[in-house]
Amino acid sequence: MRAAGVGFRAAATAEEITAALAPLGRLDALATLPAKAAALRAAVAPLGLPVRAVEVAGVPTPTRAPRILAAHGTGSVAEAAALVAAGPGARLAVPRRICPGGVTVALALSEGETE
Repeated sequence: MRAAGVGFRAAATAEEITAALAPLGRLDALATLPAKAAALRAAVAPLGLPVRAVEVAGVPTPTRAPRILAAHGTGSVAEAAALVAAGPGARLAVPRRICPGGVTVALALSEGETE
């Protein structure tokens, strides 16, 4: 499974979100915070990808943004969401990327998945 975690500001457009995802290549699923899942589903509907609402608090990430840690209990929403969605034993293939429009993406691969 190739899962992309997505964090984004409320003002991010569908075009900014899909542009941030494009460099990640083939994806099987997207994941974000439960409070943002509906907005992400609407933004990426043309891609036909499932969007998972995941809890990220307590998920360790290589990136540690103090503001995100205080607000969500993890260092990076995108990294944590990708890891949770990819399942147990997942690893980050692409750490957090900050993209235009306040969009952050990361890519995790499930155990045994190759790049």
